[in-house]
Amino acid sequence: MQFFSDNAAPACPQVMEAIASANRQDRPYDSDRSSKELDGAFSTLFGIEVRVLWVSTGTAANALGLAALCPPHGAILCHQQAHIQEDECGAPEFYTHGAKLLTCPGEGAKLTPEAARKVLATVRDDVHQVRPSALSITNANEYGLVYTPDEIAALGELCRERGLGFHMDGARFANAVAYLDGDPADVTWRAGVDVLSFGFVKNGGMIGEALVFFRPELAAETAYRRKRGGHLLSKGRYLAAQILAMLKDGLWLANARSANAAAALLGTAAGSRCLYPVQANEVFIRVSSDEAARLRAGGFDFYDWGDGAVRMVTSWHHRAEDVQPLADAIAAL
Repeated sequence: MQFFSDNAAPACPQVMEAIASANRQDRPYDSDRSSKELDGAFSTLFGIEVRVLWVSTGTAANALGLAALCPPHGAILCHQQAHIQEDECGAPEFYTHGAKLLTCPGEGAKLTPEAARKVLATVRDDVHQVRPSALSITNANEYGLVYTPDEIAALGELCRERGLGFHMDGARFANAVAYLDGDPADVTWRAGVDVLSFGFVKNGGMIGEALVFFRPELAAETAYRRKRGGHLLSKGRYLAAQILAMLKDGLWLANARSANAAAALLGTAAGSRCLYPVQANEVFIRVSSDEAARLRAGGFDFYDWGDGAVRMVTSWHHRAEDVQPLADAIAAL
């Protein structure tokens, strides 16, 4: 019973069918029929003209998106526990050719305008220091918390005021939109976001993420960066087909709602043990080492978060009956 990561989940059937359907002769790289449909499909979804590039990993999507917004002598503001800071092995610095990450504190891994302003105030406006050039947030974030449209708009206003590009790491973007039950445009371009790394692998995809440019002019140069960085697959149609299948009939949202509902059930069982409100598909709870051992002895797998906490992640394929045994085990501690 696997609750270690949504990366451990299988690909959903529609994705596998799309891969099989794409298994035909077509033009290479991103000149195939499916890749050419991405711009239109995402433009319809967001209600604005966008450009979209597929990439194979979320790390590449984040790093390439940030490279489009930040020069080598620039700096990227992010939370001190952001995925780009903690879990991407310096990829943003590598793809930007040396830009610096300026980390900000904040409760629950949420970045606020106030925290960002305090960090910006420490940077001199002269040639001896990096120039703040971009700001990045994760939605849903590293603790499963979701930024609201107003919170994102406040950060967007700061970006416009300070001339910063605005990037969103959306590895679990679907879970955030499902929680908010609103228009995806309200938490992206309408709130000032320039580039979105739209995650699909955690939500039922096999391989392939979408880099969505709400400033379409940024895509052309990024296409060269993608090639130079080794992410221009010769048979890109297999990635594009998966993404289109997830967008069709709102499958991306249906999958996310299923994962969120399963996480909510675990959160209810954990009650006051929860470290943070359960808003997406991640549940962080306090347990002793003995309690964690009891849960594992019952056949449940999850991630040790340190300091007496564990992380449990539900996935698109989890239904109530799949997580009920774990909920019962948590409630019985």
